[in-house]
Amino acid sequence: MARRTHWEDIEEQILSPVASRSRHSRGRLRPEDPCPIRTAYQRDRDRILHSKAFRRLKHKTQVFISPGGDHYRTRLTHTLEVAQIARTIARGLRLNEDLTEAIALGHDLGHTPFGHTGEDVLDRLLPEGFRHNEQSLRVVERLENGRRGLNLTEEVRNGILNHTGGGMPYTLEGQIVKTADRIAYINHDIDDALRAGIIEKEELPREALDVVGFAYSGRIGAMVTDMIEASEGQDRIRMSDRVWDAMNLLREFLFYRVYVGSAAKEEDRKVNRLVEEMFRFYMEDPHRMPPEFLEGNDPVFRQVADYISGMTDSYAISQYKALFIPHGYREQ
Repeated sequence: MARRTHWEDIEEQILSPVASRSRHSRGRLRPEDPCPIRTAYQRDRDRILHSKAFRRLKHKTQVFISPGGDHYRTRLTHTLEVAQIARTIARGLRLNEDLTEAIALGHDLGHTPFGHTGEDVLDRLLPEGFRHNEQSLRVVERLENGRRGLNLTEEVRNGILNHTGGGMPYTLEGQIVKTADRIAYINHDIDDALRAGIIEKEELPREALDVVGFAYSGRIGAMVTDMIEASEGQDRIRMSDRVWDAMNLLREFLFYRVYVGSAAKEEDRKVNRLVEEMFRFYMEDPHRMPPEFLEGNDPVFRQVADYISGMTDSYAISQYKALFIPHGYREQ
């Protein structure tokens, strides 16, 4: 017990007065004895890191579906980049790095195969819509660990739920992840699009680069430094208007040059058909899904969404082939 309390004492000594402290966590959905070694947020981070949903991220699309090179980002490498950027900001502001990292590692656990294209299909098909941040929360609360959930602290769950969309995390650590996610994907998606030849450096908006820099690492450094300087002593995490506008200009550029209608999206039509046909198949015959997805009292559409959203790209393709592509008869 002394080991955990030692680290809790260190948090009291070195963290900013506005930082979240694991000793004062709002707790878990189900009470449990504390770990004798790790703080509550360290324990959450480890539970996420060792989850099956986290491991599946390595085979889920970020932007490029089945890219031809080894250096394009996947959902897993994106998550790791978010976590590192967020930890750097948290350290610069003397906020809780363990809480920040736990939220960052868990923020995309509920993401669909095939990136936002897969998410858009499920959002269209489900009566109540589909949002990956809400599914990420569902993963850690209900689906992981033999459908018992990971029983994470409220601070981590709140950060995961509100990392995107209109909600705002109530911890500063969660607010860091919300912006670090954007810093990461804007910069690494530019990097990947350049590598793929979809865009050229000369096309990037010069007025944004004049503010944050022309090099990949320099842009991240400029955004991180600006966040730390603008947020120091504040009751919320922010950027200066100048850097925020430059970052969003780059984001707008990505939307109209990469995310919509570019060569990177040529496979979207196939993804739409694959996800929709599998969804309708399992809606008509849900008992073809693994039995654990039929447990509980959830409506069938939610059970089907849980199954499909948890798939990796490769597993979804193999299941589609098994369901819809005829196999030749083999003589016994």
